[in-house]
Amino acid sequence: MTTIVVGAVNALLGRRRRAVRWQRSVSRLLIAAAIAFVLVWIIFLASNTSAGSAVSAPSEFLKSILNALTISGIYFIVASGFTLVFGLMRTVQMAHGSLFLLAGYFALEYQLDFLGVTGTPDRNIVGWGDWWLPLVIGVVIVSGLGLFIQQVFLRWNQGQDLRQALITIAISIVLGDQMIQHFGGVAEPITLTHQIHGYVNFAGIRYGIHQLFVIGMALGVGGGLWLLLKKTRTGMVIRAGVDDTPMVQALGINVQKVFAVAFVLGSALAG
Repeated sequence: MTTIVVGAVNALLGRRRRAVRWQRSVSRLLIAAAIAFVLVWIIFLASNTSAGSAVSAPSEFLKSILNALTISGIYFIVASGFTLVFGLMRTVQMAHGSLFLLAGYFALEYQLDFLGVTGTPDRNIVGWGDWWLPLVIGVVIVSGLGLFIQQVFLRWNQGQDLRQALITIAISIVLGDQMIQHFGGVAEPITLTHQIHGYVNFAGIRYGIHQLFVIGMALGVGGGLWLLLKKTRTGMVIRAGVDDTPMVQALGINVQKVFAVAFVLGSALAG
């Protein structure tokens, strides 16, 4: 009798959970549809009404939205690494932005070394390997530096938020001063190859292929992190290790090794 009652209660709770998820999905879909309708109305339909256009230059407005998506994609990639380290592992990493800058400077330095130039190189002489290989090198360097920071400074202060914040702020200051000393602290762009620096026509505006590349990369990073954390054993171990480290260790899993892998991934996303 008890088994039947428990089964009935579980079935009822399951139906309620599915109903709640369905309601949330419908609400999100309605909100997204409303936002899409407003944007379409402002950009394309309002000019044909007696009220006139809500935007004086719809194409420029759409271009601004696309540019905002590109910048948001960059911020998302960097912030996803910070979220993985701070939001999931609960490790205060205030030097995350310094790793982002350091990876960019290293990539620029290696690109200039590969091309054998001192100033901004001509885009026509930059090949595929001359821009993506320096980026990979920069990511690898900051990943190793992130692992060093985690193993030497943060691993022994797990759960000590104030200590972690002070340590990583100090590391950020040191890295910032070293970058100013070595690189001059001047913003310099990575020169892309001319093959990816073209434009596509979209709704009457020109949009850079490299900007589409950034948006696609952001979507790929988001999807990859979701799959890693929700669908793989490593992601489950990371989440379980944060919530109940002794229990995961009792199962024979090296939690510190998994945390190190997660920290390397977060540092790589910063790069």
